[in-house]
Amino acid sequence: MPTLRIPSFLLFFLLLFISLQSYSQKQAKAICIAFYNQENLYDTIDDPKTNDAEFTPTGSNSWTWERYQSKLAHMSTVISQIGDEFLKGGPTLIGLSEIENRGVLEDLIHTEALKNSGYGIAHFESPDLRGVDVALLYKKKDFELVNSVAVPMIMPGQPDFKTRDQLVVTGLVDRDTMTIVVNHWPSRGNDVTHRIAAAKLTHEIVDSLYARNRNANILVMGDLNDDPIDESVLVTLGARGKEEKTKSGELYNPMWQMFKDGTGSLAYKDSWNLFDQIIVSEPLIRTGQSSWKLYKTKVFKKPFMIQPDGQYAGYPFRTFAGGAYVNGYSDHLPVYVILVKAK
Repeated sequence: MPTLRIPSFLLFFLLLFISLQSYSQKQAKAICIAFYNQENLYDTIDDPKTNDAEFTPTGSNSWTWERYQSKLAHMSTVISQIGDEFLKGGPTLIGLSEIENRGVLEDLIHTEALKNSGYGIAHFESPDLRGVDVALLYKKKDFELVNSVAVPMIMPGQPDFKTRDQLVVTGLVDRDTMTIVVNHWPSRGNDVTHRIAAAKLTHEIVDSLYARNRNANILVMGDLNDDPIDESVLVTLGARGKEEKTKSGELYNPMWQMFKDGTGSLAYKDSWNLFDQIIVSEPLIRTGQSSWKLYKTKVFKKPFMIQPDGQYAGYPFRTFAGGAYVNGYSDHLPVYVILVKAK
């Protein structure tokens, strides 16, 4: 009887399919956790305590009610689809940056695209001079909020320096404790020492969480205004780029290899940066230390989120381009991770 020979490339895909099927059968739960820079999600009201005059109807951006409503619709449309390659219905948790206040967050979660998602809000007003903050949205049916706190960043010898607080949110996901640290580090218009200081603060927060529980589930996320290979992220924060080099009490950055491979979340002068990152604690990549495990890390990118033509063709489709209102989405693409919990 002749022996059946399967071509090697077909054998590879057959084995891959079997392994994925086997893995999916073992899964008890999967969640999507994301981060998205909203690119100036301002309301139309002038806040006398911040530099927000350009985002008013009479300001330089002619920020009318209609433009604000369009921005909300665009942001909520994207959020509702993040991670839909794996899970439908939007992220369980999503960190946001460049939001003006709690009011815009309330407006956001009550949009048509998100009103049935059941999102709660974790947010504090920060001292940022432009009035932008960070926040976390969480699905109340899947995440039980335990505690949230805003940790201020203070530059030694620079008492007048104001920037976003770092938001630390702890809650229960399927009875397991998980802590999210949402960041928006100082921009590249500032000296690199400001981002080094932000990274030190994040490192201190992570160390304090590890001190309470060496197997803590921690996700550090945000617009870091630096790439995974830069000193602030790789050295000061200590976010390792390879799993095998990540030790107990350290952080693993799955986006290090993505950046090395050319993946980015924002474009500048025809090159891509990966400032938007999600970094995880070591137990989330080790067997036997946490019931949750990192499964996938992605930049969320769909055709409607990309500038279709003109000088910025191929860039993220932003709200303003070249000084003109183009009614886009954001100058950043969202990033997300999928965590799975085995039976």
